[in-house]
Amino acid sequence: MKNISEQLKIWRKTKGTELLCLLTIGLFHIIRMFYRCKCINYPKEKCIFALWHAHQCGVFSCNLNRKTCIMVSSSQDGEIISRAANAMGVETVRGSKTRGGAKASLELIKRMKDEDINGALTIDGPKGPNRIVKKGIIEIAKMADVPIVPAVWWSPQKTFIKFNSWDNFRFPLIGTKLVMLFGEPIYVPKNPDDETIEKIRKKVEDNLNNLYIDIKQNYKKYLTQKN
Repeated sequence: MKNISEQLKIWRKTKGTELLCLLTIGLFHIIRMFYRCKCINYPKEKCIFALWHAHQCGVFSCNLNRKTCIMVSSSQDGEIISRAANAMGVETVRGSKTRGGAKASLELIKRMKDEDINGALTIDGPKGPNRIVKKGIIEIAKMADVPIVPAVWWSPQKTFIKFNSWDNFRFPLIGTKLVMLFGEPIYVPKNPDDETIEKIRKKVEDNLNNLYIDIKQNYKKYLTQKN
């Protein structure tokens, strides 16, 4: 029995992950054909997008005029997310706060500096607290010499798969009409002190909350707005 149990664990870590990757990539390819998202106030300059963890699917809309690179966990779940993101045209670097985060951050910074590519971070991930901005994005923005652009993503439709997770993550199904609203760039000085970093962190957090109120109140107007 012990050998069977161990074999099942090995299968789950190898073949099971591979199977989930293939199924997820297939699903994302189908969704890609029907994915509709109206982008409002998309930034012209290179930047790093600040998104809530629950809005991570919105990163596909960040690829509008420039490729976007996101940081994805080194875990097995991260492997599935990374390969699905790549299938949708989003670049990835692998790492998180608890595993390989410093290396992944440096890789993301280098890519933003050397290439015509935006970055993106889920600023309250990987485990919360929900909608509380962490300071990591400020350091990355400073080192990459790019502004932070808050971004929120929403639809009032019920065509979502809802997850009972700490961030209330929702996955849009075919037919969902989405709007992605981008805020104004927030610039980070070259040598910010602790007080300045906290002010920027709070500004990013407040802007995300205000954008979310805005997008829910003006969804119909944004959806029909001409670019």
